[in-house]
Amino acid sequence: MGWLLMLLYNAFCMVLFKAFKIPLTRWTLSTAGLGGVFIIGTLLFLMNFQHPYSPVSREYFTTTPIIPDVKGRVISIDVKPNIALKKGDVLFKIDPVPFQYKVDSLNAQLKSLEIDLDRTKELVRRKAGNQKDLDAIYAKVGDIQGKLGNAKFDLENTIVRAGDDGFVSQLFINVGNYVVSTPLRPAMVFINQSSFTYVAWFRQNNLARLKEGSYAEIAFNAIPGEVFAAEVKTVVPVLSEGEFQTSGNLQDMSTKMTGGRIPVVLTITDPAFEEYTKTLPGGAFGQAAVYSEEGKQVAFLRKILIRMSSWMNYLFPFR
Repeated sequence: MGWLLMLLYNAFCMVLFKAFKIPLTRWTLSTAGLGGVFIIGTLLFLMNFQHPYSPVSREYFTTTPIIPDVKGRVISIDVKPNIALKKGDVLFKIDPVPFQYKVDSLNAQLKSLEIDLDRTKELVRRKAGNQKDLDAIYAKVGDIQGKLGNAKFDLENTIVRAGDDGFVSQLFINVGNYVVSTPLRPAMVFINQSSFTYVAWFRQNNLARLKEGSYAEIAFNAIPGEVFAAEVKTVVPVLSEGEFQTSGNLQDMSTKMTGGRIPVVLTITDPAFEEYTKTLPGGAFGQAAVYSEEGKQVAFLRKILIRMSSWMNYLFPFR
């Protein structure tokens, strides 16, 4: 952003020299140059510290791999790519015939056992049978009822439904494909509509001015010339660079280490953003700025610079 300030300062000096007819000598030029270094340096220091800027911001979302609870042959696909779905909408169906056969078989077994149970009860009542036989039949009835419940559950799950509002983006499954209930081979990937989050990544020396509830602005490369009002929702208290996981190896600190950036979750509050929510692709890249309560005198510079950066996206994006 420094070069933008230098351009503005150069333009100011040109107007000043022409307006007041200041002669171009080595003294006037050196004074203007040193003054520019001091003024721009001071403004950059105050602006960068009091109103942090992140050139690395992105819209993130979570996906859910759709793994059926039962395995079988796909007989129909009831969803189209990138079409909004509601929770409970049908995604695809698996051939229910084998599972229906299982339910029918267990129903027949259960009916036979219930008849045997009534007969054994009558024999025990007449003291022509023993309690042990009756208890054995009770156990068999309970076992078949449990298996029948599982079989009905499997039959119901031959219809695979959306677990939340969202959509399927890339649909590669076809009728006739054989799907299995293993996490290694999901049938499709479901994008959760409620999971879209805007995160800006700030340098660690900005932490003192990153506060929840602070006013912020965000601009996207995909929407040139537009800057949207936002608010700091959360300053994430951990960095991935400091993560350790249990393993059989000692941690090696001799490799090249990076400092990492602080993730800050933003909530876009600008009503003008509503018209772009359906067209802005998930994962869109952008830039963001957070405005603290300190140094409000230089906040206008940060606002000018982020808008100039947004306008530059008409020609080329920064990332």
